[in-house]
Amino acid sequence: MALLKKIKGSTLMETMIATVLIVVVFMISSLVLNNILFNQIHNNTMEIDNHIRVLEYKILNKQLSEPYSEDFNNWQIEIKKKREYQDSILMITMVNSITKKRLIKKKVIE
Repeated sequence: MALLKKIKGSTLMETMIATVLIVVVFMISSLVLNNILFNQIHNNTMEIDNHIRVLEYKILNKQLSEPYSEDFNNWQIEIKKKREYQDSILMITMVNSITKKRLIKKKVIE
């Protein structure tokens, strides 16, 4: 008669509370992950950094003349040569036309 023993179960209220807690945890974790991924994509400047390295190389090897400006994937790039004290400095200014993010890179050249 082992099959006729009563199995203790949970009440409807306990099941509802457990379900609500699980849903809240999943909702909070999905919002956090969404925020992390959005910020990662929004702040990614790897593509413009690679393009700037190419332009820098071309200017240093006299393949491009300076001052130089161009538009590249929503970025406005401006390159100028400046003299500070004894050094020549290559000033690279990048402005994103959508987010208005501004990056400035200085490189000392001979």
